[in-house]
Parts: sequence; C-alpha cells; structure tokens
Amino acid sequence: MQPYLEEYFGLECEHCIRMQELSKRLEQVEGVTIVRFEVWHNKENMARVEQLDKDNKCGGLPFFINTKTGKILCGEVSYDELVSWAKSE
Repeated sequence: MQPYLEEYFGLECEHCIRMQELSKRLEQVEGVTIVRFEVWHNKENMARVEQLDKDNKCGGLPFFINTKTGKILCGEVSYDELVSWAKSE
C-alpha cells in the first residue's frame, strides 16, 4: 500500500521537532508510514505545502495531511489526535 500520510516541517521549528517525536511513535505503534517533507530549506516542498494549504486553513507548520481523506492537522496536537487523523477513513 502506498503511503498516504504526509508531514511538512521546518528543520529548526520547535513545534515540528516535538510533533516528529509523536509521528515517529505513531509509525512504530500503528505500523503506518508517514512521508516527511522539509519545507524551510526546500523550495519545491514549500510550494507543495502552499498548494495543499491554498485555502490557508493552517497557515503554518507543522502541517499534516491524510491524502486519502483530505483531513489536515495544523501545529501541535495530542498523540490521540494524531492517531485519529492517521486512521480516519
């Protein structure tokens, strides 16, 4: 199965660093794959997240999208919210 969970982050972003700890835990516990894209140092990835967030629902990082459902998460959320996002149908 092709990965459908995406995480966009900035290398130096404190919120992103904390969320990566949770997203890596999610991968280990739930057996899912999250594809990660660094955006502050990669113009292509920045353009992609800007396109995904074109309605400016999030407007910042970290930005998570479940491409299967279109559900997004913005900023820091709880581990339970992250699990719910990943498992949403």
